Amino acid sequence: MISVFFQFDFLRYALFTGIIIGFLVPFLGVFLVVRRLSLMADALSHITLTGIAFSLLLSKHTSLFVGVNPVYMGMAFSITGSLLIERLRVAYDYYKELAIPIILSAGIGTGVVFISLADGFNNDLFNYLFGSVVTLTQQDFYVVLILTFIVTSCLILFYKEFFFLSFDEEQATISGLPKRMLHILFMVMVAVVIGISMQIVGILLVSALMTLPVAAAMRCAKGFKQMFIYAVIFGELSIITGLFTAFHFDLAPGGTIVMINVFILASVIVLTRKHVN
Repeated sequence: MISVFFQFDFLRYALFTGIIIGFLVPFLGVFLVVRRLSLMADALSHITLTGIAFSLLLSKHTSLFVGVNPVYMGMAFSITGSLLIERLRVAYDYYKELAIPIILSAGIGTGVVFISLADGFNNDLFNYLFGSVVTLTQQDFYVVLILTFIVTSCLILFYKEFFFLSFDEEQATISGLPKRMLHILFMVMVAVVIGISMQIVGILLVSALMTLPVAAAMRCAKGFKQMFIYAVIFGELSIITGLFTAFHFDLAPGGTIVMINVFILASVIVLTRKHVN
């Protein structure tokens, strides 16, 4: 079962990329869940879809964008969306959560317009929606590797600051932490991670990979640092098992990975409940 993933380049790159994403996405997802920003992943994923649809639309009307990976435009839109969310959170000081549905609605609406202008769905856009390991190349793998190194370095470098902001934002502000800069950095990192994860899991399912392993980890972990360990273990388990299962049973990889995550979460809830009782 494993050897076949080393016989074809696209499967090998899918496996290596999946292992990297299985570490990075749940690791960042811990901060996202603790800060009660889980829905932000959904908003940014839809903004990413808008960017990809825009890139595909441009490629139909101008030769400049032919051959350009739509993921890059999707990531640019996602980063812009993350900055707009942060700006709206400042504008609605007492109703910060409004920023997410505003950007989510704008992203969906604009994306539908771009898709209609591009004469509807095509195979490329469908693959980005639900994930397709066939589209992964060596270049994609190296881009994921570089961005993972950058995001992981930022998380390690600013771990204490993100920890402080996650649990006591007011005290962190009083202590002199650059709250806005850290918020913007965090939003941009989430946008980048969503962009590099979509080809494995798909745009519509990437938020599940950010939240479900963390939800399962919260039931097992006895401390904040343990939550990272369990979240990464569950993330890696779901992605590796999901890729193998999807390949051998001819299933959609994104949906398979998410369903395994759901199974892990349900199992953890049942087991921890019995343990408590």
